[in-house]
Amino acid sequence: MQRSEESVRPSTVTDPVAAPLDAAWESIRAGLRRDLGARTYDGWLKPAEIGEFNADSGELAISMPSQFMADWVRSHFGDRLNLAWRATLPLVREVRIVAAADAPKPSPLLILEEIPAAPEPALARDPNAPNFDARYRFETFIIGKANEVAAAAAKTLATADNVAFNPLFIHGGTGRGKTHLLHAVGQAFLSARPAARVVSMSAEKFMVEFVRAIRENDTIGFKGRLRSADLLLIDDVQFIAGKDSTQEEFFHTMNEIITAGRRLVITSDRAPQDLDGIAPRILSRLSWGLVADINPADYELRLNIIESKLTSLPGVVMPRGVVEFLARRLTASIRELEGALNRIAAYAVMTGRAIDIAFVEEVLANVLRANQRRISIDEIQTQVAEHYRIRKAEMTSARRAREVARPRQVAMYLSKQLTPKSLPDIGRRFGGRDHTTVIHAVKQIEKLRASDPEIDAAVRLLTRQLEG
Repeated sequence: MQRSEESVRPSTVTDPVAAPLDAAWESIRAGLRRDLGARTYDGWLKPAEIGEFNADSGELAISMPSQFMADWVRSHFGDRLNLAWRATLPLVREVRIVAAADAPKPSPLLILEEIPAAPEPALARDPNAPNFDARYRFETFIIGKANEVAAAAAKTLATADNVAFNPLFIHGGTGRGKTHLLHAVGQAFLSARPAARVVSMSAEKFMVEFVRAIRENDTIGFKGRLRSADLLLIDDVQFIAGKDSTQEEFFHTMNEIITAGRRLVITSDRAPQDLDGIAPRILSRLSWGLVADINPADYELRLNIIESKLTSLPGVVMPRGVVEFLARRLTASIRELEGALNRIAAYAVMTGRAIDIAFVEEVLANVLRANQRRISIDEIQTQVAEHYRIRKAEMTSARRAREVARPRQVAMYLSKQLTPKSLPDIGRRFGGRDHTTVIHAVKQIEKLRASDPEIDAAVRLLTRQLEG
C-alpha cells in the first residue's frame, strides 16, 4: 500500500484521537529532522509511520518498512522517540517500534480510501521533486497584522506573472509560520505553472549535498540541479553561518537564479543585518529584494488561529471563554498554540470531560506556567491612564466623574482578566475599594463590550499592548 510521508494510522477514519496523534507526529518529525539533520532523518526516520494506539496502556506502535530498519531505529532512536512523544502528547506513554509486517493491518474501508490507482510509468513521481505538505497552503494560513506583509509578498511571488522584488526574504522566530509560507509558495507556483521546476531544501541540506557533491566529484550536477530551478526555496539560511565554502556556492547559486529571472525565497530566524557569520555580499544580495518579517502573533491572530484549528478537530466543543483564555495565555508561538489544542482535544476525548478553564489549566499546567507573563496591576493602571489621557493617580482617587470612573472600571476589568490577583486584592490596589466594586466594574465592562464597539476596541487594544 502506498502512503504519503504523513502517516495514516491503521484505525477507522472517524477515530477522534486521529487529529491529535497526527499533529503530534508532524511536530515530532520536524524536531527530529532539525536535530538529526536531513540526511540521517531521510535515511532512517522518514519512512516511519504511526501504527496502532492503545488508549488503555498508552502504547503507540511506530512501523518501519523492514525488520532491519525497525531494529536499527529502535536501538539508535528508541529513547529519543519515547521522550519526544511523552513531551508532545503525554497520552502516549510508550513507543513500540515494529516492522511493517508485524503492524496491525488497515481496515478494508481504509484500504479502499487509501490505495490509489497504479501510476503510469510516464507519470512516476520525480524523486527530486519537493515533498510539500498539502496542509500548508495559502488558504490555510491565518493572516493578521503580525504576518500580513510576509503573506502578501509570498502570494505575489508565487502567483504573479511579474514581480518587482526578488529574492523574497522572510524572517521570524520559531513556530511563527515561515515553513507554512514556504510550502504554500511552492504549491501555488506549481499550481499556476505545472511544468515548472521547483527545488526546496533547508540550508543544512544545501550544505550536506554540496559537500557530498565535492566528495563524489559531482559539483557540476549539483549546480545544474539548483540553478536550473524556476523557483528555489531555501529554509533556515542561518545554518550556513561560518561555512565559507558553502556560502561561496550559495552566493553564486543566488546570483544565477536572480540574474536568469527565476524566483528565490529564503527564510531565516533573524533579519539579514542580524545574521552573524554570513558573508556581507550575501547579506547585501538578500537585502536587494523584499525583506518581510513575521512578528509574534497578537491576541486577535491567536484567537483566529484557535478558531480555525478547531474546525479540524471534529467533536471538540470549546466554549468561547476557553478560546479567549488560550489566546491570552499561550503567546510563545503558533506551533505551541496548535500543540496545546491537540493536547486538550486528546485529553477531552480520552476522559470524556467537558472543556472548561479548570480542565485546560489542569491539562496545560506546565505550558501555562512557561507562558505566564507577570502583568502587574500597576502596569495596567499606567497603560489605561495613558490611553484615556488621565492622571494615573485617578485610578486610586475617590472621584466618580464619568471621564475617570469608566477608565477605572476598564483597569479593574483588565486586572481581573490578566492577573492572578483576587477581587479583594484588586480592590485594595484601586484606592482600598471593596471587592463588590470590582465585581460591578467587571460586569459593567463585559456588558459594554457587547453593546459599545468603542469600549470593546479599547479593551482589545489595551490587552494587546499589555500582553505584547
